[in-house]
Amino acid sequence: MPDIDDDDIRRLDGGLLLVFRELCRRGRTTAVAAHLGLSQSAVSHALARLRDIFGDPLFLRRPHGLEPTGRAVALAPKVEALIELMSASLRPAPGFDPAGSSRWFPIVATEYAPEALATGLAGRLRAAAPRAGFYLQFTRAYLALDALRRGQVDLALGRFDSLPSGFVGEPLFEDSYCVAARAGHPAICGEIDYATWRRAGHVFVGTFSASDNVIGPAIGEDAIPHPDEVAGVAIVPRWETALAAVAASDAITTAPRSLAAPLAARLGLQLLPLPGEGGSSWTVSIARREGPDAGLDWLCGELRAAAAA
Repeated sequence: MPDIDDDDIRRLDGGLLLVFRELCRRGRTTAVAAHLGLSQSAVSHALARLRDIFGDPLFLRRPHGLEPTGRAVALAPKVEALIELMSASLRPAPGFDPAGSSRWFPIVATEYAPEALATGLAGRLRAAAPRAGFYLQFTRAYLALDALRRGQVDLALGRFDSLPSGFVGEPLFEDSYCVAARAGHPAICGEIDYATWRRAGHVFVGTFSASDNVIGPAIGEDAIPHPDEVAGVAIVPRWETALAAVAASDAITTAPRSLAAPLAARLGLQLLPLPGEGGSSWTVSIARREGPDAGLDWLCGELRAAAAA
């Protein structure tokens, strides 16, 4: 039996595969011609081409019709798989029906992405996709991208200086730092200078390794002052904890404005411009893997709407 080479592959088109499949199913050229809308001579010609390409009779004439040879029997499931693959490739990408979907979207976010965004997104999903939902976990930026690369999550939210190959991103909203202090603070009212900011007791947000005595800020190397550079009071893992501690004391914290603003009135905080050069803005972005996904397209639209609200 001759090997199949590139020339044979070029000669083997989808129409021949359909004729082969229907001959396996129906066993008569007349039945195949009627089913495929071809003439009987066209089916006979296709069978001759198939025999030439595969170097085998493929179908033997018997009183009851055409009987597949052993080679044809072995080829049948492979041809069926090829036809299904071709059909799937030609079908348009499926759309996404929020009202009928029960999909849950795993999302990771760095501390740049405010938790208030999750509240707005939950409300929008409840209204438009009552059976769908999302999982949200907070992590560092490089771990968020690693989870995205591994396919463990659908989206990553945060401040990303650059995205590796195979990822795409889009801006979500702009953010900047502010100083949060309690209303009625004895030394701070409406504004704060650099000297006061530096000597006030800071509540930091970050991670602390007891074994290595290492501080890891939640936002980045240039985002918040190191406890060795300014007066510090505490290091806590979340912004809500830092803001609550500030509201109940004379300590201050330097926080993303989008995180602090929704809580300021309830906690009784005043939010002040950050003194010096550290108040520049940055962009919170959505990162995802490349490739079509109607569900993620829809979710990104809901995230944009939640951020704009």
